[in-house]
Amino acid sequence: MDPETGFDQVVNVGITGSKIAAIDARPMRGKKVIRARGMVVAPGFIDILSYDPNGFGEWYKLGDGVTTVLAMHGADVGEADQFFAKYRANPPPVHYGGAFDEPYWRARLGIGAYEQPSGAQVRALAEIAEREIRDGWMGVDFEPEYSPGTTREEMVAVAKVGARLGVPSFFHVRYSDDEEPGTEVQAIEEVLTVARRSNAAVHVEHINSTGGTFQTREVIDMIDEARGEGLDVTACVYPYDFWSTFLGSARFAPGWQERFNITYSDIEVPGTGERLTEESFERYRAENRVVVAYAIPERSVRMLLRAPFVMLGSDTILRSDVGRHPRGAGSFARLLGRYVREEEVLSMMDALAKITLLPAQRLEAGAPAMAKKGRLQVGMDADITIFDPDTVIDRATVAEPNQFSEGIGWVLVLGKVGKDPDGVLRNVRRGRPILSAAARS
Repeated sequence: MDPETGFDQVVNVGITGSKIAAIDARPMRGKKVIRARGMVVAPGFIDILSYDPNGFGEWYKLGDGVTTVLAMHGADVGEADQFFAKYRANPPPVHYGGAFDEPYWRARLGIGAYEQPSGAQVRALAEIAEREIRDGWMGVDFEPEYSPGTTREEMVAVAKVGARLGVPSFFHVRYSDDEEPGTEVQAIEEVLTVARRSNAAVHVEHINSTGGTFQTREVIDMIDEARGEGLDVTACVYPYDFWSTFLGSARFAPGWQERFNITYSDIEVPGTGERLTEESFERYRAENRVVVAYAIPERSVRMLLRAPFVMLGSDTILRSDVGRHPRGAGSFARLLGRYVREEEVLSMMDALAKITLLPAQRLEAGAPAMAKKGRLQVGMDADITIFDPDTVIDRATVAEPNQFSEGIGWVLVLGKVGKDPDGVLRNVRRGRPILSAAARS
């Protein structure tokens, strides 16, 4: 199945080296044969909102059918040259890349999260953004909810740099609720204003948890209208009705109960099954623990999944040292199993587009390597995911997030099998860096 062409037939796929060499109904011979009758052969899945490979979480991504993990929410390693150097000698099993992390550099310049930058600091941020994009980052990431001092002028200045170098701007938007002052509609209006003033392509991160949770219909209509007037706007969603973050973040500033329509018992510590109380909330907030919050209406998830400009992004990668949201291990199988097969929210082809073609198209103008991904066509990279549409499903839960998905049979990265029906192959490390078009040779 190829979402770009709509091709959906029973055929053989031939691979030579790292490329797809043939797609044909006639018999083929190869040194290795994968018998995939009754399964879907699809482009390798692309997680547009992951984080750095860390030696642990990327294996669960591979087990979920993902062949490319992109830290477009900003990487843990904030400097591009250090990020790419880290994996040069020890490649991960999946492809990797990321975005210029504007909050990281604000902090490096001594700008507090609630502090507005001076004109000189804005110019410094723009200069650093250009350097970092030329070092390989293929996007710009803003997070005004976590850095409330971020100004619109600051975002426009840095987004202009990205636009000039051909990379999009990603937004963890300013507001996550429908309560004045500061609503989701106003947050999306800010993103669209930055797009108009900077001429940047823009992307709203995890719109189901930030920017479109409660005012979902209004936000979808606003973005549809903006796209109709010619703005390049997309968004991503993860297929869960609960979000996750650190308790010490600005998201849990006073008034969070009213903003998100939840209370202490709606917050859980991953991996433990513990629901919070007022006392444990204060104690864990001082420790900055990671938690999940049951605060997303299911109807919003469904509406956003159906929007044609929305793709899938997990917004996490599992780590061995801390409990995380199960989306780090199960987002892609959950989309195909629950929302395609069980709930029929999407067709299989539409769902595949959201995890292959759409993320590739979002990034390929500024990262040429992406033009060879997200498609199952002759000449494309042989990043391929083979799954059983009748059994594919997520197994990761809040209590046990480190669980491999079911029904993902084989995953190939540049023509090599990285996962087979017995599990991931930890000696196969075919991941390659995804660099900006502006990257220095």
